[in-house]
Amino acid sequence: MKKLFSSAILLLSFVSIACAQSEYQSYSYQFYQKLDQGIYSTKTREHSSLKPFLIQDTLLKKYSDSLLNYGVDNKQHSWGYRKLFNEHLVEIKNPNSTLYADFLPDFNIGRDFSNSKNTYLTTYGFQAGGTVGTQFYFNVSGYVNQAVFPSFLQTYINQVGVIPGQAIDHNTGNTYNWSYLTATASYTPVKYLNISIGRDKTFIGDGYRSMLLSDYAAPYPFFKLTGTLGNVKYMAMWARFDDPMNSNINNYTYNRTKWGVFHYLDWNVNNRLSLGFYDSIIWASTDDKGLPRGFDLSYINPVIFLRPVEASNGSPDNSLMGITGKYKITDGITAYGQFALDEFEAKNFFSSNGSSRNKYSWQIGFRGANMFGVKNLNYLVESNNAKPYTYSERSVSQNYTASSEPLAHPWGANFREAVGLLNYSYKRFDFSGEVDFGRYGLDMNGLNYGKDLFQSYLHPAGAVIYDPTGNTSESLGNYTGQGLTTTMYYLEGKVAYILNPKYNLRIELSALYREEKSSQFNYNAGMITIGLRSSFRQIYNDIASYKAH
Repeated sequence: MKKLFSSAILLLSFVSIACAQSEYQSYSYQFYQKLDQGIYSTKTREHSSLKPFLIQDTLLKKYSDSLLNYGVDNKQHSWGYRKLFNEHLVEIKNPNSTLYADFLPDFNIGRDFSNSKNTYLTTYGFQAGGTVGTQFYFNVSGYVNQAVFPSFLQTYINQVGVIPGQAIDHNTGNTYNWSYLTATASYTPVKYLNISIGRDKTFIGDGYRSMLLSDYAAPYPFFKLTGTLGNVKYMAMWARFDDPMNSNINNYTYNRTKWGVFHYLDWNVNNRLSLGFYDSIIWASTDDKGLPRGFDLSYINPVIFLRPVEASNGSPDNSLMGITGKYKITDGITAYGQFALDEFEAKNFFSSNGSSRNKYSWQIGFRGANMFGVKNLNYLVESNNAKPYTYSERSVSQNYTASSEPLAHPWGANFREAVGLLNYSYKRFDFSGEVDFGRYGLDMNGLNYGKDLFQSYLHPAGAVIYDPTGNTSESLGNYTGQGLTTTMYYLEGKVAYILNPKYNLRIELSALYREEKSSQFNYNAGMITIGLRSSFRQIYNDIASYKAH
């Protein structure tokens, strides 16, 4: 695999000047929802479910450019004004190349009223990027961070050992220090094919959450091929993941790693209907006995549906399959959904007997633009559900995680969630609100009830039925929310004024309320923050507890 990455870098280093430029737009829900009017129009066939977007000379680029250049009138302003409010800090444009660079500050202070605690975030970041000819694009961004978090985030970090979605925690008391780095090099030799290599995240779906592959876990190294031919877009991606949680299992003293291969085909049947087909395989670089395996060359095939290949190897790895779909009911209403299948046994799947081997999840939602005819008032409402033990595996070194966090929904498994988001933009003002309600089951009494992905599904709670071979086991009567049934209410509102749209520099005021309770605890959090923020990276605070308090 290292040779594969090296060859790709060499290929990108010697590109020639040609046609069909593709630019890489970092993904965050807050920015991408502003594109809804164009993406989800019944008059277009944009591929909306594979993110980050490779923005080409299409309708999508028109909408993106209008957002990144809002209010720009460089002829009437001084150099200093333009740099602060309209342009990149460094911006060079030549006939065959471009270059930009920015300083990315992210400073905020806050008050966790429920716990009488002051919080802050101090981040010094940068980004640089550009194009070479019309085929090659690159971007790199990095952040050095220090923070004191509200108590609910501090509890999560202390349990997991990771700053949510960003990096491994290096804390000193109540102060947390970490770094965050993304980089992507993108080469489009012909308009039908894009080759990307770097360190970043990938999101699959049309919702706020993804039950297949989300942008929650920390960035990871990847090599990606994306082909587009008419109404079909296809992605094949190979990735390498850190696995620090499993370093503490079986007395390992080093950071174990694992590999993943991901395939996704998105088919725009017509202007309204789209269908998607997904599969993935996860395997460990070193097994639980310490035997090295490395990159498995049998998974280098870029063709979708590798489950038969995995089965021919004796089914040693973690496979996941799924489907996505969306239907544009009107220009203002789009229905979408996902279904992920982690394990299938027909006798249990159709009997509804609550078998622990029924491992699947699903999503259904609605989203749209210009709600009630109000321009730039966008909305989303969705429900997400995951059965107990979904995304877990026989060997925890092969579970569906990266850097100790889920690759799909942030809550892991054994949960139900309903979430609604409302966003409104007026000139350079952004207003956003979120309401989230969830119910999930935490482990209790030393038993595995199916939420913790770092527990083997071979040891489920309840009455256990063993396979005659002794290799697998299952329990019946499982239900979503079993264990220590916990409910969470989450409310958040933000008001921001965009100072510079080129790198999302903004003054932001936010307030949130979170309540999490079970029969054993009742934990409330209310806080307000204000700060000067920048970048397009997505940071999630609406996460569930990893374990019981």
